Amino acid sequence: MPINDPGLEELKTHTDSPYTLVELVAKRTRALMDGAMPLVNPGERKPIAIAIDEINRGLITFHRNLEDDV
Repeated sequence: MPINDPGLEELKTHTDSPYTLVELVAKRTRALMDGAMPLVNPGERKPIAIAIDEINRGLITFHRNLEDDV
């Protein structure tokens, strides 16, 4: 998977903001590095590429708790 595939604009459609996207990728990458099982075939890819692929496929999503924003 090339570094720009999927593109940022495509990935941003899976979250409510670019900041949420960065946080989601970071958390999933850390989980993979800590031993979480990948939800896609990892092949020879690095954890961050796996996390991005999982998010792009809709396998990893986010949930915003609106009560925390008060």
